[in-house]
Amino acid sequence: MTDLSKTVLPRTETLVLDREASVLRIWFNRPEARNALSTEMIQELSETLSAVQHDRSIRAIVVRGKGGVFCAGADIKGFKSEMQQADAAEVARSNRVFGHLMTQLNEQPQVVIMLVEGAAIGGGLGLACVADVTLVTSDARFRLSETSLGIPPAQIAPFVTERVGLTHARRLMLTGARFQGDEACLLGVAHAVASDADDLEAQCATILRHISACAPGANAVTKAIVFETLRKPRAEALDFAAAGFAECMLGVEGIEGVAAFVEKRKPFWALSGTKGRPE
Repeated sequence: MTDLSKTVLPRTETLVLDREASVLRIWFNRPEARNALSTEMIQELSETLSAVQHDRSIRAIVVRGKGGVFCAGADIKGFKSEMQQADAAEVARSNRVFGHLMTQLNEQPQVVIMLVEGAAIGGGLGLACVADVTLVTSDARFRLSETSLGIPPAQIAPFVTERVGLTHARRLMLTGARFQGDEACLLGVAHAVASDADDLEAQCATILRHISACAPGANAVTKAIVFETLRKPRAEALDFAAAGFAECMLGVEGIEGVAAFVEKRKPFWALSGTKGRPE
């Protein structure tokens, strides 16, 4: 397990990074642009995720937007000034960078929690679909608006489809339908709906307490197993899972977890958990 004090977070201009014990909070910090995803923001977020990828003392990553808005999607002004002045190959490469970020967030070893309020439009909705836990306020606004701009939701399409299913994904992408927090929960974009910003934080605190009962290394291996089941034939996926199980069973966490159960006590990770004891 990597020592938290040895993790060096990158310097950021478009993000605010706030680390407290085992939780890293990442704030989108372009409220004047409704936290639209600029090239710089995408790069800084990717660098931050890479910096903490192997640090098991960071057990949860909470992503939220400053100014009461989660993320209004892509920086459309940047499309006109940058992308539409480039050739097709360059535009495709630039677009693919966001797909890499989506994959990073989706498979980040830590538990990723998205707190959505205000708006999650286009790429912002895509980001909401790659969290392990997504909490939204009831009045949060959602829309896949890309086709209304004459472009496809290219890099987020696989992740949205995986989250809500093919039928709903087709309807949302091809109609640009607007919906709010309650429907986001019904569709599967979100896991729970909060009444307001304070309730959003209260629900997040409960989730963090639950995470504190789970061994961080075992969580990381579990996420890897989940995604390998989507990529490999069943037998290969089960082989991968068996190897991960053996690694954990014979590792520090497995030995401690079994001993704690037998001795009727909490394991060390629960005693040093996230903002309170596990329930």
